[in-house]
Amino acid sequence: MINQQLQYHLPFDSVSLCKNIISQYNVDVKIVKARRTRHGDYRKKPNGEHVITINATENPYRFLITLIHELAHLKVYASVQKKVAPHGYEWKLAFKTLMLPFLQPSIFPNPLLSILAAHIKNPKASTDSDFKLVMALKEFDQPTNKNLIFELDEGTDFISSKGKIFRKGKLRRKRFLCVEIKTGKQYLFSPHAEVEKYDKK
Repeated sequence: MINQQLQYHLPFDSVSLCKNIISQYNVDVKIVKARRTRHGDYRKKPNGEHVITINATENPYRFLITLIHELAHLKVYASVQKKVAPHGYEWKLAFKTLMLPFLQPSIFPNPLLSILAAHIKNPKASTDSDFKLVMALKEFDQPTNKNLIFELDEGTDFISSKGKIFRKGKLRRKRFLCVEIKTGKQYLFSPHAEVEKYDKK
């Protein structure tokens, strides 16, 4: 079933392509309040209905990529008769196949288009794991008073999305080791995690 609000969240020239795929798989796409831990998800209900939920966002490119990500899960479920890894070869192929028709300048502006084209060659389980894609998408997000952790100086205190206060530490491979001020416990943060500088005054 096609949510009538869907077209307002997508790049204009992608709407008809999306509606064709949604109709083909007879999936109910629901727009929900933004969640911290995921951009979207797919599930099959006990009654056999297919449902995809996508976080509401004013960034149409993020919305479209998330929609195709979840439609790829549905495509795998519908076409593969055995249990496979959630983001294994089958999902990667499905995501690439579904995304290719959308890789056009009328839908994605450069440099986002070229970065996305590189991304789908070996897509990751989450777009948040692809630093270049994260930064390219961020250009089309609404401005906020938040920073990305990699932008902060070492030793800077910040407030996480859960409201806890941390101090930024050193980079450990691909993540920053940070200390929670209250407990002294150490946690790893992705470089592009959005946080708010803590004003000690």
